[in-house]
Amino acid sequence: MNTPVTDAAYNVTADELRQFIERYEHLEAEKKDITEQQKEVMAEAKGRGYDTKVMRKIIAIRKRDKNDLEEEEAILELYKSALGMA
Repeated sequence: MNTPVTDAAYNVTADELRQFIERYEHLEAEKKDITEQQKEVMAEAKGRGYDTKVMRKIIAIRKRDKNDLEEEEAILELYKSALGMA
């Protein structure tokens, strides 16, 4: 039998639900604007002769934990040495 949920904990008001959805949509719009601004920065850098692929790599490195990065670099050097690349 389909009975409506009447427990107060499950009551949903249209206004509250609308507020959550609108807040989320607003954040999505902000995210889109920021992404567009990031693309513009990279296009400007590329126009001035910078290698944006390398720039993105540097940005990714800067986000990482210093200790994890140092460990990875040490292992990379070890492997390169083992293969005669260093």
